[in-house]
Amino acid sequence: MLKTWGGARLKSMNDLFDQKFKADIKRHAPLADRLRPDSFNDFFGQEKIIGKGKLLQQAIAKDEVPSMIFWGPPGSGKTTLAWIIAKMTKSTFVQISAVNSGVKEFRQVIKEAQERRKFHNQRTILFIDEIHRWNKAQQDGLLPYVEKGIITLIGATTENPSFEVISALLSRCRVFVLDQLAAADLKNIFQRAIKEGFAGLKIEIDQETVDYLVKLSSGDARVMLNAFEFAVKSTTADQAGKIKLNREIVKESLQKSSYLYDKAGEQHYNIISALHKSVRGNDADAAMYWLGRMLEAGEDPLYIARRLVRMAVEDIGLADPKALEQAVACYQGCHFIGMPECDIILAQCVVYLARAKKSVDVYQAYNQVKQDVKSTIDEPVPLHLRNAPTKLMKDLDYGKDYKYSPDYNWQESQEYLPQTLKGRRYLKR
Repeated sequence: MLKTWGGARLKSMNDLFDQKFKADIKRHAPLADRLRPDSFNDFFGQEKIIGKGKLLQQAIAKDEVPSMIFWGPPGSGKTTLAWIIAKMTKSTFVQISAVNSGVKEFRQVIKEAQERRKFHNQRTILFIDEIHRWNKAQQDGLLPYVEKGIITLIGATTENPSFEVISALLSRCRVFVLDQLAAADLKNIFQRAIKEGFAGLKIEIDQETVDYLVKLSSGDARVMLNAFEFAVKSTTADQAGKIKLNREIVKESLQKSSYLYDKAGEQHYNIISALHKSVRGNDADAAMYWLGRMLEAGEDPLYIARRLVRMAVEDIGLADPKALEQAVACYQGCHFIGMPECDIILAQCVVYLARAKKSVDVYQAYNQVKQDVKSTIDEPVPLHLRNAPTKLMKDLDYGKDYKYSPDYNWQESQEYLPQTLKGRRYLKR
């Protein structure tokens, strides 16, 4: 789908829709779209990037918007910021979705952008929603037009652009990181929804229920507004004409069946990192919490179990060798019975590892070994350590002067490392 705005006025691409039809579409649009602000006056949150005096707000006000990437969780305001730019800038603003737009739409955008620049000296801002859905070839296609200034790119993504946007394109864009909206920001948005979202309706909702809705929305304004809208539309007004919303209605309307967790993206790696570091830091409670976040979001229990095996040797090691036995048994148990029953197996293992004594001696020692191996990859094995299965090898002194340890009660003195690493010690004595 492709949308184009010229200056501060919203235009359709072919100008076939009359004002009445547009108004009807807006009236039936989702609440989140109807409430989308046209300026920063009604935009809540993200003060660190668009607060008073911040460079982005100044750039928008001066109509000097650079190519940029908005990276943040769902419902944090990425598209809304693009909408505000559309309203405030004098450039023609074109929006496409990376999900359902292809080469044909992109070429049309570029053709029109070139014509605007050539005949009207007008710039074009191209907003690509979910830019991480475009493959490398598609992103490569943007480069020459961004470089030449034919378009100013604004991309929105929920995924880490370091992984999902090609480096050549990323180097030509400013990356702005949006945070989850705070509870106070969501409450401000909700108050605006009460006042402006349902003209003519009398809605009654107490503060405790509002707090409950905000809490379950997990910083996502769209989730909150969609749930609120569904609750209002599905609740019958009483005899006084009031629509009364309570905690149960909100809970049923929200029906939170998914969590902010992408098994192949940023949250996946952040949460497993938090689990690992909680285990390393001996915090069993935090470790169980992060485990729960992963399991309740649908993570593969065997993936977690494999990571626990690694933790058992990386962070606990020789301080408690049974930790590895526990982790391997945990993996086997999860493999046998699967979810949801294996959640307790994982929880038990996580607690054991978190409470276990820690030692990173082997982990650190082996990291040093790997460095030495890379620098001495062709270092010959000392003659006295070499195998001598043939007469020729014996004649070449293979195995000569080797001291059989049991004959010396393991008190013999001989070097086991290559000459260049003689005396090297990796483990603490």
